[in-house]
Amino acid sequence: MADGLKLEQRHGKSRVRVARVWRNSVTGKDLIVEWSVAVSLVTDCLPAFTSGDNASIVATDSMKNTVYVKAKECTEVVSVEEFAIILAKHFTSLYPQVESATISIVEKPWERLVLGWQPHSHGFKAGSEKHTAEVTLKKNGTMTLTSGIEGLAVLKTTKSGFEGFVRDKYTILPDTTERILATEVTTKWRYAFEWLSDIPPKPFCFTQRYQEVKEVLLETFFGPPQVGVYSPSVQNTLYLMAKVVLNKFLDITSLHLRMPNLHFLPVNLSTKTNPNIIKFADDVYMPTDEPHGTIEATVTRCMSKCRSQSQDQG
Repeated sequence: MADGLKLEQRHGKSRVRVARVWRNSVTGKDLIVEWSVAVSLVTDCLPAFTSGDNASIVATDSMKNTVYVKAKECTEVVSVEEFAIILAKHFTSLYPQVESATISIVEKPWERLVLGWQPHSHGFKAGSEKHTAEVTLKKNGTMTLTSGIEGLAVLKTTKSGFEGFVRDKYTILPDTTERILATEVTTKWRYAFEWLSDIPPKPFCFTQRYQEVKEVLLETFFGPPQVGVYSPSVQNTLYLMAKVVLNKFLDITSLHLRMPNLHFLPVNLSTKTNPNIIKFADDVYMPTDEPHGTIEATVTRCMSKCRSQSQDQG
């Protein structure tokens, strides 16, 4: 409180781009990661706002420099989640005035190049979807940790429909049991770790869990390779994807999914003299992403079920 006013504030540094290369002298293979880091601190620095006294302000340029120093100190390979935790621990422990730190990181997907069926020792190509992580750590050790995926573009050419929806004077969309289903999945899942001390020691691997979650999402979206699985709506597919993840991984408590419906519109072309220039037969489409349907939801495991499952496994 100041001057009869309530002040809520934070400050930080965004889009700090850092790349880290680890060189394995045993295998002869290099590994590279490229991260875009955002640091946001809640600091006890009221005088900076009310009287211009900057004595408690951690300069954002210092935050930027810290990212590079900590990357250098990581002599062993770390995941994007581990690096976020390292930074959060640093800011909350080094500076007495910092009450909490939020670190958000987006990893650019560099994938090892394969030439002639052989992985290249130091060659990489850009991938598509991005691995994300965010940690909020308070000085007392309480924390929230999320991982996620951005830009996972998926499409199936059949086994999708949409029917039985609300019809009124504004509706022209016909029912269908045959359409292309395309979307770009963005998801974040929250881990069950509530304290810094809850983070399991290695060999728990956040990168492996990221790959496992992505694989489950894809398996649920597409179904078995030879037959697939029918989707009656994006909503139903979204829910089933989240449900399978939560049932499979007990260290994940909730999952948020955003899945825009990227339309492939049937093409029919005709004139008065030629009514069948193109007669649609589930073959020619016009892809469009504007406008598009937007479907998103958060699915959370009930705590009673989580405890019951944990006891059963124990």
